[in-house]
Amino acid sequence: MRVLDTAALLHWPVDQLADGVCAISQQAELERVSPQRSLLVQSLDSIEWRDVPPAWLQEAKEAAASSGDLPRLSDVDVDVLALAIALDATLVTDDYRLQNTMQALQRPTKSVGTTGAKQVWRWELRCTGCRATSPVPANVDRSKKGSVAECDVCGSPMNVKRAR
Repeated sequence: MRVLDTAALLHWPVDQLADGVCAISQQAELERVSPQRSLLVQSLDSIEWRDVPPAWLQEAKEAAASSGDLPRLSDVDVDVLALAIALDATLVTDDYRLQNTMQALQRPTKSVGTTGAKQVWRWELRCTGCRATSPVPANVDRSKKGSVAECDVCGSPMNVKRAR
């Protein structure tokens, strides 16, 4: 079984998408990025579109927080991760954060068009003021860039940095 990230839906030939599992939330993302490809993909009977139960989402958020990747994952990324974890499936993605989380869990990944992540990186929150560090909590703000929390020590912004 394979869970397909949006990159696979966008770039793989249609016959390679057969028997893939995708999150329903990916439909809107696919429509936004490529309306024509979206029509083609949604017309296929060979893809299983699934809702993601809250318990699965929580498990995925905890796993991504444990590796430190959660702050930089989108809602759709978390949905895809949740499916892969709960279904014990290979995650097909070019997203290094998703690959990193899956590899930290010792779960299989497959790249769409890149070589893929070579090693597991650990991430932490680091204060821009006093340089205090802390683990990434499961309830952290998520943003593709910028600070994601305030420092408990000095109140300065905290950014996601690779753990030393």
